[in-house]
Amino acid sequence: MGAAILRPPGAPCPGGNGTVARPEEPRHPPAHPGGRPLRPRTVPGATRGGPAMTAHIANTRYALRPCPSPGAPPTGAGPLAATDALVLAVRDARRAAHHYRTALGLHCTAYTGPETGNPQLRAYVLEAGGARWVVSSPAGTGGRLARHLAEHGEGVLEVVLRVPDVHWAFDYAVDRGAAAVTEPHELSDRHGTVVLAAVGDGGPVRHTLVDRTGYTGPYLPGYVARPGAGSAA
Repeated sequence: MGAAILRPPGAPCPGGNGTVARPEEPRHPPAHPGGRPLRPRTVPGATRGGPAMTAHIANTRYALRPCPSPGAPPTGAGPLAATDALVLAVRDARRAAHHYRTALGLHCTAYTGPETGNPQLRAYVLEAGGARWVVSSPAGTGGRLARHLAEHGEGVLEVVLRVPDVHWAFDYAVDRGAAAVTEPHELSDRHGTVVLAAVGDGGPVRHTLVDRTGYTGPYLPGYVARPGAGSAA
């Protein structure tokens, strides 16, 4: 076997006709620097009396390597920063939260449910030692959570991954074979804005990408810091 010949990118092949092969075009065209504006989207479950929330979704897919942003990872690095939370589907979130608090010493830091304006979901955010679990149960008979419990029983519903740039991480995963579940979008309330997206592999568990650098609330828009009437205590 002969020695490999290294050529600079774009150089013609020796012995060829002198033409330069054009590089393969990216599957998704680059977006305008800074991305295109986001359009409003209705948030399911937001009812009168609940926390004010605003959602936006991107008009277009971002390129694999978008314009650099202050929080973007260095060239050559992967898009993941850390595990943000593990979301568990259970039939009785209040009972499960109480069990994890008493058996494992977890602390309930946030809650969402009918009392906070979310008629379809009851969820408790539990934390300890830098780890976060979210135990969720359906408050009604419909919705993805109820279907998941009916088809798969209790278990992991979502793995939430913290990323510095949701649009870049989303395209990074989709361009490498992940299924696009939810396009990048924003959720906002009085505490700020989070950027979210979700990918999957065809199974029941989805991977949610989150950037919460612009958010100071207890978990996500729609969650309250003190459970109040829905306390797991």
